[in-house]
Amino acid sequence: MRTVIFLTLISFFAVPCFSQQLFKNFIDENYIEVTGKAEMEITPNEIYLKIIISEKDNKGKQTLEELEKLMIGKLKSLDVDIEKNLTVHDISSNFKDYWLGKTDIFTTKEYQVLVNDASTAGKIFRELESVNISNISVDRLSHSELEKFRQQVKIEAIKTAKAKAESLATAIDQTIGKAIHIQEIDDLRTLQGKVPEVSNIVIRGNSSLYGSRAPEPEIEFGEINLEYRILAKFKLE
Repeated sequence: MRTVIFLTLISFFAVPCFSQQLFKNFIDENYIEVTGKAEMEITPNEIYLKIIISEKDNKGKQTLEELEKLMIGKLKSLDVDIEKNLTVHDISSNFKDYWLGKTDIFTTKEYQVLVNDASTAGKIFRELESVNISNISVDRLSHSELEKFRQQVKIEAIKTAKAKAESLATAIDQTIGKAIHIQEIDDLRTLQGKVPEVSNIVIRGNSSLYGSRAPEPEIEFGEINLEYRILAKFKLE
């Protein structure tokens, strides 16, 4: 019984000492610390359009249901998958204002449409405006393989860090060993892989100025800029 207690005490005191020794060895390592950076620009293939239909826009001449039917018909004519790529985001009315000011009641509905190229987006602008639906805007941009591209950029960043460490170590007649610390750096000054803001979207042309024969607006999108930085420490040998 005494032997068991003695061994237990030995183990109790040995564990902290062993942990401290490991920590000390890591601090005492000769290492080189570098930062690797990589960037990639990709063309968006997911374009989210916001469409707002309001009975107030045409002074109640058409109901919301009639406007929605016209919108769906136009989208189908452009081969938009209604079941998959059209969603309702919000619906509201001025019913409260009606009781306060005795105004007419108008209903508003907000939709989101997903298309895969700028040409289709331009056609939607033109076709919906031809049926008096003109409250359309580009909500956001993305890419169907965005996560895969993000990983590729991060891999390139760590490769850049390693190449930089090798170059610097060679300059002092040393070589690098294994990496002892790797950290992704968050930098609020960069896009960090976020999609472009609406300010990077340019729309040229307005069919209402030229009538129904005008071509669809030309829409240009900014590239999605992926940028990552990796901090790495390599053992010096």
